[in-house]
Amino acid sequence: MTYRTLFASVAAAALLLSGCTAGEEVPQSERWVFHSRPELDPPKIELDVSAQPPEEEKDLKTFLGPKGQTADDDESWVGGLILDSAGEPVWVRQGEGQVWDLRVQEYEDEPVLTWWEGLAETPHTAGEVVMLDDSYNEIARVGMGGDLAHKTADLHETTITDDGTMFLLSYIKSPTDLTSVGGPKDGWVWEGVVQEVDIDSGEPVVQWRTLDDVPVDQTESTIKDGEGTEDEPFDYIHLNSVSEDDDGDSLLVSARNTHAVYQLDRKSADLNWVLGGSASDFEMGEGTPFAWQHDAQRRDDGTLTLFDNHAAPRLGDSRGLRLDLDEKAMTAEVVTEYPAPDDRSSGSQGNMQELDNGNVFIGWGSEPYYSEYTHDGKLLYDATFTGGSNYRAYRFDWQATPSAPPTATKSEPGEGVTRVHMSWNGATEVTAWRILSGDSEEQLTETTVVDRTGFETAADIEPAGSQIVVEALDGNNERIGSTRVS
Repeated sequence: MTYRTLFASVAAAALLLSGCTAGEEVPQSERWVFHSRPELDPPKIELDVSAQPPEEEKDLKTFLGPKGQTADDDESWVGGLILDSAGEPVWVRQGEGQVWDLRVQEYEDEPVLTWWEGLAETPHTAGEVVMLDDSYNEIARVGMGGDLAHKTADLHETTITDDGTMFLLSYIKSPTDLTSVGGPKDGWVWEGVVQEVDIDSGEPVVQWRTLDDVPVDQTESTIKDGEGTEDEPFDYIHLNSVSEDDDGDSLLVSARNTHAVYQLDRKSADLNWVLGGSASDFEMGEGTPFAWQHDAQRRDDGTLTLFDNHAAPRLGDSRGLRLDLDEKAMTAEVVTEYPAPDDRSSGSQGNMQELDNGNVFIGWGSEPYYSEYTHDGKLLYDATFTGGSNYRAYRFDWQATPSAPPTATKSEPGEGVTRVHMSWNGATEVTAWRILSGDSEEQLTETTVVDRTGFETAADIEPAGSQIVVEALDGNNERIGSTRVS
């Protein structure tokens, strides 16, 4: 059975997950409206639930960076979102540009929130990775190092390692012979560069340039009229992910435009093998060929997962894919496919995350959806933010108390009644709000305590004076923040 609704609140989500009848809907517009934060209007999430997620996931947050489909798309919402399990906002970053690869990582044994920001015009991107602590204070910005220190990092990769390093990508203009792909002999390409950069010093630990090992005739992309010049280089490889392999001794690098994943020695950057594409070192079994893929990762069970776009041009439906690699026999076989819930083709972007319980969480890239599956491929739910696209989607545990105070506003819906709207953007530990009122701040008394009901909570009171203060309370009924009602 499938249940569909538009989540109006945590209460609506609870109704859905507790067994509302099929077809019940909560009609509403597609954007949130907050009285205490009128400048924020994030998209509402439409959730299609086939089975309830496990209980241990109820506190996990969902991380998205919605944006337009194209640079000319001025209709789609743009920013960063952390959502609760009901799809309601916990943290909203809006009006400050695009947010790519928003997620929780660990740096120096502490949780951090990271994303890439900058000019997102792949492959000629210009940006850096931003790192915040759990009070949303900026603690670092990371970009390319060494000879490429002048060249800002590409948007595709932001992974922090246990060694205090970050995997980054960049594209540089490089001259090369393009006659093998129908271009000029004195042609130019966007060459991919992988760096592992020490976050503290900014210096690269290892670097790999693609033309050293991947010739242009391995591309699956077609050179267009006018491409291949210094002014308009040919994007022959288009790197889009870097991750650890072989218990940290190797790197996995995904390249969209060669339909291949490359394993590199982490110290020397020597190429060990190629999976997929025209130069594959593996015999690709039935159903294994992937195309225009993203996010290649080695998992704890030894399998390799990736998001198989299989699109642009479309070669089939997009899917999550788990492969078994026999590195002695050099064969690849399908273990599990995670098919799109409908006729869904993601022309760009996308990722596949494995959760701690073994479930799989997929962000559908250029299609505005995210989904969760069991380890063996059963769909649990599918969600959409009804427009635009999102580079990667994740689920993480995230506990944060902002250094900025809560926000509260008041209105008078009736004679003698004051309605207070309270919110604290990014706060995850608030369970209730205490409202105090009086003739002065020295004479405040408790007026009421109300449970938190979502990003914004409203309460009608009869204040004991002209001064009103709200306090955010945690699960122990301790005050963790306060503000004067304006």
